[in-house]
Amino acid sequence: MHRRFLVSLFQRSLVVFLVICAGCTAQSASPELNQRIERQVRSYYKVPQQVKVLISPLRPSEFPNYDSLTVTFDNGEKQQPFDFLLSRDGKTLARFSKMDLTVDPNAEVLRKINVSGRPVRGNKSAKVVAVNFDDFQCPFCSRMHQTLFPGLMKEYGDKVEWIYKDFPLVEIHPWAMHAAVDANCLAAQNNDAYWQYADYLHDNQKEIGGQKGRDAQFAALDSLAMKQGETQKVEATKLQACIKAQDETAVKASMHEGEGLGVEATPSMFVNGEKIDGALPIEEVRAVLDRALRQAGVTPPVHPAPTPTVGAPAPGK
Repeated sequence: MHRRFLVSLFQRSLVVFLVICAGCTAQSASPELNQRIERQVRSYYKVPQQVKVLISPLRPSEFPNYDSLTVTFDNGEKQQPFDFLLSRDGKTLARFSKMDLTVDPNAEVLRKINVSGRPVRGNKSAKVVAVNFDDFQCPFCSRMHQTLFPGLMKEYGDKVEWIYKDFPLVEIHPWAMHAAVDANCLAAQNNDAYWQYADYLHDNQKEIGGQKGRDAQFAALDSLAMKQGETQKVEATKLQACIKAQDETAVKASMHEGEGLGVEATPSMFVNGEKIDGALPIEEVRAVLDRALRQAGVTPPVHPAPTPTVGAPAPGK
């Protein structure tokens, strides 16, 4: 309930509402004014009764004729502070987000993603980069993967660079970490070996999951990695040593990076820094890619007409 309330507060952060308190002044906020503020905040944001509303003393603000104050919501376990403005005539309480238009928030996000050494599909010089935080055991990741490859990659051609980062949900996907390590062992030697291994795992998750016991699942992953390495003619001894070592350092670093970017589930993809969550329909993914291309000064590709639903009447009938 408290979480739902906080989400509502953020969604409605651009708001100004009146607090009627004729004759009060901001510099001498009275208990009665504080009560009025609390009533308005509780009513407007539907604050649960068990959550305390704490109001700070006033302080100067950078906006003429307004002072600042902090309203803190306290549920007994966690406190969440939010800054408001109070007009000096005591009649208007305002909350809004100040945005620095000189900074591109998407570019700032993209700069925080380390793609050094990561396998790439598409055009390494493309003006649009799609970075997907992936989990090899995640069924929604499998669905997203099948949307991206080969369909969207073929459709967008050299206009987009595609990169995967690791974000195995180890609490619920017991072989995802092992798969990520094996995939990175392949990536260390051969770009195509990584992607073909990723393709196979996303297309055949049930094959690995059907193995009885974790050791059998790990053995199946290792066997597939070795076979893929043989297909791509990588150095077998080096690959085998990497697989045997199961060094999780790089994978955990990727997970930590994702958490810092707000990744909580998979798939989570950043298109030139704009975050999209989940296995979205292809039309929604196209919309994000096309917007990023236009912003980069690149004309999006012409998309194929939607496939008619089986049994649906033809247009005009």
